[in-house]
Amino acid sequence: MKVQLFVPPAGYLAERWSKGTLMPPLGILYIAAVLEKAGIAVEVIPADLLNLSWREIGQKIETGQADIIGVTSTTENRFQSFKLLQVARWANPKAITVLGGPHASMAAEDALTHFPEIDVVVRGEGELTMLEICRALQEKKNLENLRPVAGISFRLNGQIITNPLRPFIADLDALPYPAFHLVPFEKYNFRIEVPGKGRLPAVNLMTSRGCPFSCNFCATPINWGRHVRVRSPLNVIEEIEFLIEKYGAQVIYFYDDTFNLSQRRVEEITELMIERKLPIYWCCEVRIDLMTKALLARMKEAGLFQISFGLEAGSERIRNEIINKKINIRDFHNLVAWCQELEIIPSVFFIFSHPTETWEEAQETIKIIETYREQIEATVAILHIYPGTPLEKMAREKGILPANFTWSKKHLPGVITLPTAQGDVPLYVDQLTWAQISELLFRWSMSGGRISLWRKAINSFKNIRCFADFKRYVIMALVFLRLKLRSIWEKPRNK
Repeated sequence: MKVQLFVPPAGYLAERWSKGTLMPPLGILYIAAVLEKAGIAVEVIPADLLNLSWREIGQKIETGQADIIGVTSTTENRFQSFKLLQVARWANPKAITVLGGPHASMAAEDALTHFPEIDVVVRGEGELTMLEICRALQEKKNLENLRPVAGISFRLNGQIITNPLRPFIADLDALPYPAFHLVPFEKYNFRIEVPGKGRLPAVNLMTSRGCPFSCNFCATPINWGRHVRVRSPLNVIEEIEFLIEKYGAQVIYFYDDTFNLSQRRVEEITELMIERKLPIYWCCEVRIDLMTKALLARMKEAGLFQISFGLEAGSERIRNEIINKKINIRDFHNLVAWCQELEIIPSVFFIFSHPTETWEEAQETIKIIETYREQIEATVAILHIYPGTPLEKMAREKGILPANFTWSKKHLPGVITLPTAQGDVPLYVDQLTWAQISELLFRWSMSGGRISLWRKAINSFKNIRCFADFKRYVIMALVFLRLKLRSIWEKPRNK
């Protein structure tokens, strides 16, 4: 039994990975580690890191002659994942093809319906499911043998079969460390800027899975479950020590959805960091209403230099009634003040164009960004629609996603996407006009946004697919020019 696991050529399409630095793919590296531990030959091929062409990918598949070919997918890169499995079917017709990753978990039947090249879709956590797939097909590559495998959907005799979900892994400590040794780790050049220290070598690490909260746009509860499972503090610390010794890590990027879900566990992890004098800086994502000043100070003492968190919207109605975020703006103000006092960088996520969000409510968000421009790093996005989320259901009900919408076809009429700027994911455009959304984005950019929206807009012109796309970019250009002229006009008056 031999398995090939691929990351598609475009990788994960996030802006932060567009400047010569990439983050190792924890998902398939965990799967690879489990398979390797079970004695199964596994090859990991990060086509994004290796800058492989489709022809080169086909050659690797043809020469590899694996029994199973797996591809990870996000909603942003799903079309490349689909194409890779089509290439796999041509290059190695006898192999069983498997699609996994966040998008596959949320749109399994959709993918199987539209792509006959896909044999199996893994839903949810992939480690134990892939291992069971391999064992089921060990003697004979007959899809009939997959009937008892939990956590998959697959095609058998022309019918799509959806097996029951697999229970989530309860004991995360039992998993081996991600198989970084199966990829050319040094080529990732994963570095994070630490104030006063420069860009230091970093490694990503996950200490928990799951999220108990219910934000309407978020797919995490679907992928990882609502019950949060955690690794023990000692297990976390031992991996950090391993990463320092083996890979020269100087920064740890904790990849948890909510690192501070348990204050006690954070205290135990930081206590061990301090006790063992780990020479490490680190950053993480937190929920603001679970933070205290004392805990933040403790985290700082242990090496924390940046925290990220979502406020999402300035309007209390939008934040708590529409998104279902359930946080108070007072907690945001307090946390930013504590970060200033402790010299920690607060990186804050904002989203525009929520369901029913009015221009006046959107103004509350941009005013927070402009008021705090010197104190926070603000990241913004137009609201994305992901499969399986409450937002997708709402979008279908309101016709924002048309009746014939499928996640497996590009350029469907009436569906707004900005593939170059925001990934090929449908945008939720409701009450705000495109001109208003454009103004909000450019005002953020002019308030210190780290991403040049104008540069992204210029690049996007190269990928215009229809007149509606052209019209949207023209509107963006006109809004940008108006704001620029207004800023030039206001400068002399403010002196």
